[in-house]
Formats: sequence, structure tokens, C-alpha cells
Amino acid sequence: MLRIDSISYAVAGRTLLSEASATVPNGHKVGVVGRNGTGKTTLFRLIRGELALEGGSISLPARARIGGVAQEVPSSNTSLLDTVLAADAERCALMAESETATDPHRIADIQTRLADIDAWSAEARASSILKGLGFDNDQQSRPCSDFSGGWRMRVALAAVLFSQPDLLLLDEPTNYLDLEGALWLESYLAKYPHTVLIISHDRGLLNRAVGAILHLEDQKLTLYQGPYDQFARQRAERLAQAEALSKKQDARRAHLQSYVDRFRYKADKAKQAQSRLKALEKMQPISSPQEAALRRFAFPSPEELSPPIIRIEAGSTGYTDTPILKHLDLRIDQDDRIALLGKNGQGKSTLAKLLSDRLPLMEGKMTRSSKLRIGYFAQHQVDELYVDETPLEHLRRERPDHTPGKLRGILAGFGLGADQAETEVSRLSGGQKARLSLLLATLDAPHLLILDEPTNHLDIESREALVDALTEYSGAVILVSHDMHLLAMTADRLWLVADGTVRPYEGDLEAYRTQLLSSDKTTPKDKARQAPAPKRAPRDALLALRAEVRKCESRVEKLTEMRAKLDARLADPALYNGTKADEISKWQQKHAEVLEGLAKAETLWERALEKLENAEG
Repeated sequence: MLRIDSISYAVAGRTLLSEASATVPNGHKVGVVGRNGTGKTTLFRLIRGELALEGGSISLPARARIGGVAQEVPSSNTSLLDTVLAADAERCALMAESETATDPHRIADIQTRLADIDAWSAEARASSILKGLGFDNDQQSRPCSDFSGGWRMRVALAAVLFSQPDLLLLDEPTNYLDLEGALWLESYLAKYPHTVLIISHDRGLLNRAVGAILHLEDQKLTLYQGPYDQFARQRAERLAQAEALSKKQDARRAHLQSYVDRFRYKADKAKQAQSRLKALEKMQPISSPQEAALRRFAFPSPEELSPPIIRIEAGSTGYTDTPILKHLDLRIDQDDRIALLGKNGQGKSTLAKLLSDRLPLMEGKMTRSSKLRIGYFAQHQVDELYVDETPLEHLRRERPDHTPGKLRGILAGFGLGADQAETEVSRLSGGQKARLSLLLATLDAPHLLILDEPTNHLDIESREALVDALTEYSGAVILVSHDMHLLAMTADRLWLVADGTVRPYEGDLEAYRTQLLSSDKTTPKDKARQAPAPKRAPRDALLALRAEVRKCESRVEKLTEMRAKLDARLADPALYNGTKADEISKWQQKHAEVLEGLAKAETLWERALEKLENAEG
């Protein structure tokens, strides 16, 4: 059980938590929500003990292990699979000790513990997690240095999931996942055997993967039972009740104040006036909970163009001389809202670059409206802002003829108020940077807006504002996002990018989600029917499997020798002449432990042989 008891904490004189309390029972999955900047990440650091509390306490069961994704996996020559396996420190230590242990009692203990922690299936479990997060078998054997920082963040996530801490703390894990990875994570967390706290603005995840919401607001913590939508309803009811009470109290206060003002100096009413004055002073103000105004996005509206605005026939595109997408036959009209589906590496970004004129058409024909303007927002563009300039300076570069007042009005339309307008980008929050990038992408009133993961760093209120803006927007939208709620609320067409081409997806988003989650549940017979003839494993993999077989053989030989020595000792009549009964019992116990260890070692050897035989084809 995680118990947070009356904790307080402030940063640079600003109070984030004041007398905040909450209790999370073991095994519960809890979504942590609140406006950006309220202190959610700080709360996680306090739980991990990285920051010192100013008041109160946080308690966990003794020896409870806390895990989280603090930073990406460093670049190294270690393979992804071995990196994830190394996250289970106990297993690694036991496996290493099993190679050198000579005491039969210790060997038996090691084998028993390895069985208890399911060490023999570790490689399969680690591989399954990596696959769910987007790494195929070939990628899992490659070194971490082959992958970018965003992909190594996925490896860090895989590692902490594999280690299965008693309390799993995840801070916006879907920010570096695609839709497929986010859906897999939802399913995985829902079945996770221990306690989970997850900071997220992803409504889909908060509705499907957690059973409670911990809300941080007004420096307090409130635990709501149920998924996010249920929390939103309950909170709306509380806000309405608080607002009604506040209005009622304001009316009561005004009435009392009016009486005091009228009769304070009249002798016959003085006593009553004084009594009411005291009542007025004792009246604690009821204020409705702090509520962020929904900061709307104001997308400028383009003029209408004749359809289609883009038409591609028998097209192909890619990089240098290597086509990535072929046989493209696509049409986009100005009223289209299209979501791109498909796993990473299939070509979603390639298609977005083709449509935004960042990649050429290698073959086929593309027709565009002559007046077509395209806005393009991608995750990396947030990092390409000028960090030493203010949003006002960014906008002035694009609109040098506008007055400062007009520029500020444009910034305000994207939730960047007077303070943020003159704050250097390096000091803005992730959400404020995303708003500035969205503003720049839509500044010219594009007829086609291409958005690649626009919700990263946006809180739930901002995501809802984006939904509203896209609903009112009169241009076409091409959308890539891991946020199922955003896709469901804005997209009316689905395109699947897979197998080197793009085609309409006939089902809906829920059908696509079901398809993804069931794709790994086919039976071995189904997989054999679907798969081509098995390939021979790479040489390095074969060498590793052969080394594992040799280790297992050595372990069996060592335990067999120990069994023979103990057999001889127990068969020696001298043992039973004058030896105490408890000494004889000890030798018999050692014999039983070695037999148990030998049985487990032989099982491990058989599995290793089977894997080697399958790999050799």
C-alpha cells in the first residue's frame, strides 16, 4: 500500500503540495492527472525519495521495489534484448552465481529461486515486451547504439516493465510511442500484477488501463474510483455543487454586510449588527476548485478550393533510389479528415513528407491545386524553435508588417498570453512550445494541415481544445497520433500504411485496436500456416545458443557429480554408527536438494537443446 500522508512541498517559493494525502492499495492501477505545472512529476520524485519532503510522510511496504523510466538507455554495444534482461538484477546475479557455486545447498537454493522468479522464460518475456513496443526479432539483437534517443526511450520502458517493480511509476510513457505501441501498453498495464501510477493526458489509456484517478489540483490530492470519463463526470458535479455553494454564500455575505452597513451606528440595532459582523468574519469563503479556462486554438480559415486538392495516381516515393511506398492511388478533398494507421517503419512519415512536398514522387502522377497551401507539424519541429528567442520574435519574423498588438492577439489565440509572449522559448513548457509550433504551422491558413503526433506535451484541456479547433477548421487534415480519443473525435477516414503501400481501412478504430491486440494471440498452428519457411538463425545467435547448451551441460555434470558423492556418503554404513540423527538428516536434506537442483538443471538443458535444434532448422 502506498500511503501519502499530509505532504507539503514548494519550489522556488511556489507551493505545489500542501497537506496533500492519498492512499493507493496494492495492485491498483491509478492515473495521475492535473494541469501542466501543478507538480505531478514532482510527486513522483517525492515518492522515489529524490526530493525531501517539507512536511508529512510517504510510506511503502518494507523492501518494496519502485521502478520508473527516468532517462533513455545509453548508447552501447549491448543488444536490446540483453539490455532488457539486465534490468532484472536478481536474475542476473543468480545466473552468474550459478556458474561458480560449488556448495550443493547453495546450488539448490539458486535453482529454486530461479524457478520462483520464472527465470527460464525471461528471454521470451523480454522479447515479447520489446515486440509490443515496436522492435522485431532482428532489431532486438542489434546494439543500442544503432537506435535514436526516442527508440532508446522505448528500450528503457521495456526494461522497467520487464523488471516488474512493486510500484511502477510512469510519466507520460506514450509520448514516445506510436498508436500501436500505446495500445499494446494499455493492454499490458491492465494486466500488470503490481501497483501502477501513471501520469498521462491520454484519455484512451486512462479509460482502459486504470481503475482510479488521482487528481492533483489546488495543491491537494483527490482519489476518484473508476476510469477517466467517470472521474470527469464526478468532478463536473463537484464543480457545479461548489459553484452553487459559492454563489449562495456570496448572497448570504452580501445580505449580512448590507445589514451591518445599515445598522452599525444605530443604538437599537447595534448589538444585532455586531453579532452579524462577527458571523461575517467567521464565514470561511467557499471557492470553486481552481479551473483552467479552456484555452482555445484559433486556426485561420482558408478559402475554398475545387476538389480534389491532391490526387496521386500509380505513385511511388522513397529516399534516393529506394522506394518506400508504391502503387499509391490517393485523393484528398478539402473536407477530408484522414488518420494514418500502421506500425512504425511502414511509411507514415514518408507519406506525410510526400504530401507536404518534402519528398518527390519517383513514379506516377501527382496533381495539386495551384493555390494549395500546406501546414506541417511534426514532433521534431518543436525542437527546431529558436530557444533564445521569444514567441513574439518568432511571429515577428513571419509577420514583420504586423503591429505588436496584433501579434500578441495571434499568440493569445493559441493560449500564449502576455507573460509567455516575451519569455524565451528555452523557458517555456513543452505544451507552450507545442502551441507555438502549431501556430506557426497554421499561420498561413493552410488548405491541408498535416499533424504528426500533435498532442505530445499537451494536457487534457489543451487536447480537447485541439479537437474543437480541428472540428471547426475548414481545411483538410492528415493526422498521425497515438491518441485514440483525438483520432476518434476528428477522423472520418482511415488509411492503413502497410506492406509498402497505402489503402483505405474499412473498419473503425475499435476494430483496428482489436486487430492489433489479437495479432499476437494466434496459435502456433496458425502462425505456421501464415509464416514462410523458417529461416536459419544468424550465426551470432547460433553461437549464443550453443554456448547456453554447453553451460547447461556443465551445470548438469557438476550436480551429477555431487549426487554421486552424496549417494556414496549415504550408502556408507559408517555414517550410521554413532552419528547423531540430526547429522544424518542434514546429509539426507543435502541429497534431496541436489536431486531437486539436478532435475531443474536437466529441464533447462532440454529447453536449450530444443531452442538450438529449432534455430538450426
